[in-house]
Amino acid sequence: MNEAEFKDMIDDSPFAGSPVKPIMLKEDAQLQFSCHRGVKCWNACCSNIDIPLTPYDVLRLKKRLDMTSGEFLKQYSVPFEMDKDGMPGIKLKPVEGGTACQFMKPEGCGVYEDRPTACRYYPVALLTMRRSDEYFDRSAYALVKEPHCLGHFEDKKQTIEEYRSEQGVVEYDQKAHSWRQLVVKRKSAGPAIGKPTPISNQLFFMASYDIDRFRAFVMSPSFNETYDIPVEIMATLVADDEALLDFGLNFLRHTLFGEKFVEERPDAYDKRLARRRALAEQQKEAEFQKKMELEDDKYSGEH
Repeated sequence: MNEAEFKDMIDDSPFAGSPVKPIMLKEDAQLQFSCHRGVKCWNACCSNIDIPLTPYDVLRLKKRLDMTSGEFLKQYSVPFEMDKDGMPGIKLKPVEGGTACQFMKPEGCGVYEDRPTACRYYPVALLTMRRSDEYFDRSAYALVKEPHCLGHFEDKKQTIEEYRSEQGVVEYDQKAHSWRQLVVKRKSAGPAIGKPTPISNQLFFMASYDIDRFRAFVMSPSFNETYDIPVEIMATLVADDEALLDFGLNFLRHTLFGEKFVEERPDAYDKRLARRRALAEQQKEAEFQKKMELEDDKYSGEH
């Protein structure tokens, strides 16, 4: 990858508006960095956070905290838009009225074993993009050097791959690979799929981050009247968050890009149409009844 391609990736990344500009790293680059309690800047990066979360990050943290996805999102996340079309993303919510991470403790991270991908990578960043005229993803590593971070002056040196292994980020990248591909494809598709509807953004958010609500959606009568999901697969989706996340990402490809994933029942369209007509009739009847009640109140007030 050349410098011009790397610049394009930066322009399409969260670093676009940041005063800190990442430096491109070659795959065989040596990283001189170490973070430990003896470094004078200990906890400085956790005192002023800007940490995007992947779906797998949410799974790990909600399990660690014994919370539902909805509870976790409400207490520990803030929404943001990942592109100009409003693709929904989430970041860690800092402490009330401040910028520090809610999980920060004097001794370090309170959820260290389950810390998010961005925390594991720091000060390295993984950037991924796809051009609209290409059918493959481009990835690169970048080094972020912030003035407060003294870890860069430590003696320890290792390759990027050694650092990734040490920080346990390999598993996180494997779990997030399909989601990143989906994000990159949606960004690169642009006009080809048109501006996403609010409903498609809501589905993207639910399948990506609010896994417990997505489970309820998959288990709902309307979903099962529409899609033919084998009983054994449904049982797995009910019990296994990771399996449900994989299913959700494939379902998003099915709905957003028309990539066939699940079979629709032969009479699904007719049932949906009948249900919509029934709801419309119910709404019409409710409006009529309300109007009649208002008329009754109007005339009863005259006597």
